[in-house]
Amino acid sequence: MTAPEPRLRVIALRVRTCYNICIVLKRYYRDDKGKPSIRALIYEKSDHCIDRSAIDRDAVKICSRLNSRGFEAYIVGGAVRDLLLNRTPKDFDIATSASPNQVKKLFRNSRIIGKRFRLVHIYFHDGKIHEVATFRAPESGDRNHVYGTFYQDVTRRDFSLNALYYSPSEEVIIDFVGGVEDIRRRIVRSVLPLDTSFTEDPVRMLRAVKYAAITGMRIAPQVGRKIRKQAPLLASASVSRLSEELHKILKSGNSEVIMRLMHRYHLLQPLLPRIEEILLSGGEKLREAFFLSLAEMDQQMLTAELSRGRMLQFLTAPVMEATGVWKVPELEVSDLQVPDYFNVVQELKNLLKPLVQPNRDVEEAVKWMFRERGLKMPRKRSRFAEENRSGRNSRPHYRHARKFRENG
Repeated sequence: MTAPEPRLRVIALRVRTCYNICIVLKRYYRDDKGKPSIRALIYEKSDHCIDRSAIDRDAVKICSRLNSRGFEAYIVGGAVRDLLLNRTPKDFDIATSASPNQVKKLFRNSRIIGKRFRLVHIYFHDGKIHEVATFRAPESGDRNHVYGTFYQDVTRRDFSLNALYYSPSEEVIIDFVGGVEDIRRRIVRSVLPLDTSFTEDPVRMLRAVKYAAITGMRIAPQVGRKIRKQAPLLASASVSRLSEELHKILKSGNSEVIMRLMHRYHLLQPLLPRIEEILLSGGEKLREAFFLSLAEMDQQMLTAELSRGRMLQFLTAPVMEATGVWKVPELEVSDLQVPDYFNVVQELKNLLKPLVQPNRDVEEAVKWMFRERGLKMPRKRSRFAEENRSGRNSRPHYRHARKFRENG
């Protein structure tokens, strides 16, 4: 484990922000060659106005204990961003110079998780979990996990609004990349080179859109142009990862705005190609119905947590209407005129391809659709009824199984 870089000259600098003129400190760190060439802006409490009482007490205690043992420890990422925007953070993640094993020795209530990316989860009695990560080097990737220095960890962050480090002991924000000023200017700007950022990890394009939607910021023009150009790369990400990203979008409470931005930046097509195809061919009325359904879901999530199946119903109901799946063929019209349940389930799965959602969630979504259309849920057919319908029971081994079942 590398020792923390010594802090060098600290000087006062008069900086003009978007709001006023304030005194901001500069702090210099040594680079890989030992030269004091790395500059960070230090925002004191009078500049950032973050009230320490707004920070989770257990997160502060974790940082304090690590500091007392000689390690660097900071609250990082989304928590600092949200505090600067006067929002309540959902999580307080911590970055430290201590290795996972060193962190675990300091906290009995902790556990090392992950094989490739070794993190430490620290558990508390109220069910709360704080995640502690060791500084990582830029070359750290999927197959190799390389620990690094404080500054190296900064350069791995995707966007400047997430590359801020708050020290609870000093009550200062350390900013190497101009993230505070970007937040004040309300702009999403990339820290990584745009020539490689989205090719290395296409999901970063989704994150840029999510950050812009959730914070009300605008995406920097050069970032927006690159997203539109490289949007098809999103389809190369793993299905499991994209499926989980969709779930995060739906439960964010900002799904309507996120999906509108995804549509604008051509990201909906690689994520949900069938839905995007129907939206483009269905005209403005269908697109607005799609977004209004998501807006209704966001509104309901203000007062209650929705299940995965319920969220899928809000996502797909307007588009399912356009597929014609609810039309009952004249030759198969029953007295109740109920569409085939299994056809509706299959159509919903087709809409979500290539993403895969658990069967129970898809079936729950279809049940909500039946309920909202005032249709009675058909009785679930048995496996043997399905096989009879498909003709598979004509095979000898199926016939024997059917006779055995009928004879008890």
